[in-house]
Amino acid sequence: MPEATVVPNEITYSAAISACEKGGQWQLALNLLCLMPEARVVPDQITYSAAISACEKGCQWQLALHLLCLMPEARVAPNEITYSAAISACEKGGQWQLALHLLSLMPGARVVPNEITYNAAISACSKGGQWQLALTLLSLMPESRVVPDKITYNAAISACEKGGQWQQTLNLLSLMPEASVAPDKMTYSAAISACEKGGQWQLALNLLSLMPEARVVPDEITYSAAISALEKGQHWQLALRVLSLMPEARVAPNEIAYSAAISACEKCGQWQMALNLLSRMPEERVVPNAITYNAAISACEKGGQWQLVLELLCLMPEVSVVPDQITYSAAIGVCSKGGQWQLALHLLSLMPELTVVPDEVFYSAAISACSKGGQWQLALHLLGLMPEARVAPNEIAYSAAISACEKCGQLPMSMNWKQPVLRLPLRPPVAFLPRTVQ
Repeated sequence: MPEATVVPNEITYSAAISACEKGGQWQLALNLLCLMPEARVVPDQITYSAAISACEKGCQWQLALHLLCLMPEARVAPNEITYSAAISACEKGGQWQLALHLLSLMPGARVVPNEITYNAAISACSKGGQWQLALTLLSLMPESRVVPDKITYNAAISACEKGGQWQQTLNLLSLMPEASVAPDKMTYSAAISACEKGGQWQLALNLLSLMPEARVVPDEITYSAAISALEKGQHWQLALRVLSLMPEARVAPNEIAYSAAISACEKCGQWQMALNLLSRMPEERVVPNAITYNAAISACEKGGQWQLVLELLCLMPEVSVVPDQITYSAAIGVCSKGGQWQLALHLLSLMPELTVVPDEVFYSAAISACSKGGQWQLALHLLGLMPEARVAPNEIAYSAAISACEKCGQLPMSMNWKQPVLRLPLRPPVAFLPRTVQ
């Protein structure tokens, strides 16, 4: 523009800052704002609003508040757009207290909040787990002559869902038609998830069945929430039924839906069905994750299928899934139950190499495995290793170690058990491993 002998003004700068804001370039937006005084161009409300909005989209809530504080010094009065952008920045930054503080400052600045302002504040309360405050803000909107919209209700319902308030969630859902606000997928998904958290699987299924009547098409999030509700209610047959309905509704099941269905089978002791679901996932082009494998492993662990647990554990790296504490806890637990003390110790030895830190649960299970295998010396050795590993022995670990000594007629108080009794066979011969693992 200067080369073309055109002088940029506040409108030009505001448009450029707004372009940077929409493009997610908050640094460039602030650079342009800083260049304006040099160009003898005074920023106005639009300029500051665009710059604050750029910081909001870039999750820079501190900078957004800093710009808001600079406006009075620049003799620019903040408006509802400026405050809404700043409140939204606090919402994205998880600063619900600051969001509410800004909302409380608006009347003193003679700025009337609008639906965007309230929506941002309610969303901030939702993210902060403040469902009571979210409902309070919703109730204050009519007094401010602000009409709640779909975004408002969804934010309030989401806040109640996160707080486990399924009754409040259903109440808000029932109020939406009276307010001439149509629920959408997000509304129903949050409501079903609230029922799931509250153990109300019947209501979750009822909401799912009502969606076609409301002309709302369920998606994978909705179905997954319903399956999770059935999983918590230990209704594995219904969970599988809902999972089977997804392709019929032209909704592709995702890893969350499969994980919930497998967990439902696990809770009801249906380890065969859990494995069947896991094997079907590649056919549906769904990639299993750690949660999926952990659910299947836990199902096999409850069924006492230690060979299958170890097979699944060995398969995880092949599909680029990293075992975690839950995986190893189930694996060591099933080895303990099956009297496979060598394998339990082997798994315990592998954990540090995989950056998985054993806790008292793992040590207790390994000690219990040694106890069942009549290995009292190894049981005491593991108990002695726990303080060195900065793991405090619990009553389960002590009980398992005492039980091991009792079975072998040994008195642990008569020997220096804190010193290594003998070296653990942490890497057992291949013969100890099942064929599937070899």
